[in-house]
Amino acid sequence: MLERLDRWQRERRAAAFVVAVARKYGEDGTALHAARLSYYAFFSIFPLLLAFVSVLGYVLDGNPELRQDILDSAFADVPVIGTFVRNDVEAIAGSGIALLVGIGVALWAGLGVTIALGQAFDSVWSVAPIEQYGYVTRRLRGLAVLAVLGLTIVASSVVSGAAALGRLGAGGENVALLALSVAVDALALLTAFRVLTPSIVGVRELLPGIAVAVAGLLALQALGGWYVGATIARASDTYGLFATVIGLLSWLALAAHLILVSAEVNAVHVLRLWPRSLAGPMTAADAAAIEGYAERARRRPGERVVVEWEGSEAPSAASRDEADP
Repeated sequence: MLERLDRWQRERRAAAFVVAVARKYGEDGTALHAARLSYYAFFSIFPLLLAFVSVLGYVLDGNPELRQDILDSAFADVPVIGTFVRNDVEAIAGSGIALLVGIGVALWAGLGVTIALGQAFDSVWSVAPIEQYGYVTRRLRGLAVLAVLGLTIVASSVVSGAAALGRLGAGGENVALLALSVAVDALALLTAFRVLTPSIVGVRELLPGIAVAVAGLLALQALGGWYVGATIARASDTYGLFATVIGLLSWLALAAHLILVSAEVNAVHVLRLWPRSLAGPMTAADAAAIEGYAERARRRPGERVVVEWEGSEAPSAASRDEADP
């Protein structure tokens, strides 16, 4: 049965691509990266919110109405807990030096999620340690991602306010807000994928995975809203606290898996890692994937990793043609 299933998926491009993504996801240990990413995301949310509120309060000190509108929009996008912490996160106060130091520490603590995401991308693309970004570069790129994310939130708040003032009507406003949400998610994901992914691919090669991630995040946002309304909002104070924590962790875990699956989609597409074998002889895509995993062991500039295949294990010429559509 497995051999028949293998023949069936190899003959169908879409099925072979899905199988290849699933195999690479398992072989990369991406589930462990997703768990680490959701862990850092959970502990990064509050420092990042603190830094965002502080910067916004300083920049828009003379325009409290616009500042509040942007904060309301930003907290509305925070999964599960947004409505509950809206009035509880206050800006860092004090002298200019204290404010600068406080914001810097909050951003530094919040960089955990960008660092974890960048390291997961290194694994997805089989980047050797010698070619990975260094300590300072990785954090500077993470700061760039966070800056773009903050700017997109501000821009979305302004545009959504303009849409409401334009009197589009209930249906028109909903469509405009949905389009805005898609645009914000796409821009944030494009920035993260491009800045944190090693410079071996262009923007066009990242678009398939971004499309998958945007569609999934829309579904997850709807799921988070349903969870708040159905479980947390009607729960007691004690149970509601546990439900909030569990809901947030679950949402972040699903989002982490979704984003890394999207990265695997891009890697399989760009590196031509399909069709993969489920039974029987190896394909050229199998060989390319395994050779990529071996490449991760390279740690010095002059080091070279060579993978040799014995006669019975080497992929056939037919399988090489099959892997080059």
